[in-house]
Amino acid sequence: MFKQICFFRKRPDMTLGEFMDYYENQHSQLGKKIGKPGIPNAVRYVRRYLTPVMNPVTGEIHDPGYDCVMEIWWNSRADFENSQRIIRDPARLPHTIEDEKKLFATHANPICIVEEHDSPVGPDGKIYDWVPVPRE
Repeated sequence: MFKQICFFRKRPDMTLGEFMDYYENQHSQLGKKIGKPGIPNAVRYVRRYLTPVMNPVTGEIHDPGYDCVMEIWWNSRADFENSQRIIRDPARLPHTIEDEKKLFATHANPICIVEEHDSPVGPDGKIYDWVPVPRE
């Protein structure tokens, strides 16, 4: 599995609700609108919207610097590279750039590939792909 994470800041004139609404109902659907896969060969595409809360140690609320962390998974690095090539296609890129202007504060968003390492947690010391729900 190959994973990419992107960090996004909303436009300053948008509320978090407006940002989430546009991202979920417009931007994340952009590929369908132009008749091409949004993120070719991706196996999972997740947006995680951030709401800062009080730090229990300092009692302060700290701005994390971003409003959304986006994650995308592919089965291989080759699938990722092919997806990036398609996204950069000169025929497609102007549509993406114009839509992002309606959403993001900038196009200078940090993008990272991720190497994950799991640690056993929980009462039985296992690594879970899901969170077990206790049965009553």
